[in-house]
Amino acid sequence: MSRSTREPGRLPRVDLPTDVRLETIAVREGLPATPWGENSEALFLTSSFVHPDAATAAARFANEEEAFVYSRFTNPTTMMMERRLAALEGTEACIATSSGMSAIMLLVMGLLKSGDHIICSRSVFGSTIKLLQAEFGKFGVQTTFVSQTDVAEWRAALQPNTRLLFAETPSNPLTEVCDIRALADIAHGAGALLAVDNCFCSPALQQPVKLGADLIIHSGTKYLDGQGRVVAGAVCGPAALIDGPFMALMRSAGMCLSPFNAWVVLKGLETLSIRMKAQSETALALAQWLEVQPQVARVYYPGLPSHPQHELAMAQQGGSGGAVVSFVTRGDAADAARANAFAVIDATRICSITSNLGDTKTTVTHPSSTSHGRLTEPQRLAAGITQGMIRVAVGLEHIDDLKTDLARGLALI
Repeated sequence: MSRSTREPGRLPRVDLPTDVRLETIAVREGLPATPWGENSEALFLTSSFVHPDAATAAARFANEEEAFVYSRFTNPTTMMMERRLAALEGTEACIATSSGMSAIMLLVMGLLKSGDHIICSRSVFGSTIKLLQAEFGKFGVQTTFVSQTDVAEWRAALQPNTRLLFAETPSNPLTEVCDIRALADIAHGAGALLAVDNCFCSPALQQPVKLGADLIIHSGTKYLDGQGRVVAGAVCGPAALIDGPFMALMRSAGMCLSPFNAWVVLKGLETLSIRMKAQSETALALAQWLEVQPQVARVYYPGLPSHPQHELAMAQQGGSGGAVVSFVTRGDAADAARANAFAVIDATRICSITSNLGDTKTTVTHPSSTSHGRLTEPQRLAAGITQGMIRVAVGLEHIDDLKTDLARGLALI
């Protein structure tokens, strides 16, 4: 049975030394074992929990006593995943959600009201742009989209009603890197909060709170799971926000993560560091190879010295460029560029043609027609996403096999 500590009226915690490192946290943090003494974390597939008497039930429902009440907002398996991810990100708390997009919805609905203003990079995931602009715009929350990398644009976009700055770094799919510390200073100087989507790096490579960010957003569907099995999301941040407005909204709106999906992500976290290290090393080798291919016009990868934010990325991301590489095929006209990109993608026999990323299997996609397909062409071009762009999320295959797979298509253009 796991050693544990327990405060009166509080759920127990695993008794870990305070100086353990990230790799140890990734396999040990959570809840203590049950009286059965299981070594692998238990999966609690239950919708509700039984109380010893009516008075205790009343106290628990009123949050006077910390306990498991109903799996829409409290479940042991989900809490284990939340505690582990919070510890990895270096935040006080975490709340798990049904998807990465629902995490962003929880963030905005929990913090903002009609008349409030958001500043967001125009280089973020296409669905994030649609959610902020189209959906929240209907309810009076306005968003200004700015350059991912121009700090002056972020500062100039401030309004008296600005409450939130939202960044995704590196961005999808251009791998643009924003200066987290500079954006945090801008946000805090204006009385706003900075939220950072840490999906591409994960806490194995980058911990934005150490650079001043207030809230961390995750699509657990990606590297946290790591094997493309489940859809999941999370918001990490101060306990006052997680246990306050976010938990209150979760109880009412129910965009919760299922215990089974939480358990899958929990087990994925155990191998996060070694996966990210191996996949990032292969991604760097692939990016270096792509840079010298005559059919490739440009490669986007923070680990390359040619990347505009290379030095910043190395400082923020622990010296790693991550595992996502994007490149542009040659072709002047948009139609020709798109045809060339499709030819490369269609010729692959190893890479999976899918818009998901973070899998142990390498995935390849055409962002303009998939992940950012719902945006208008002017919106895509403003974000730098052209018809000739291909995004490769590198998995655990051998680097030579990946080169051969892409070379097969490049030879056709």
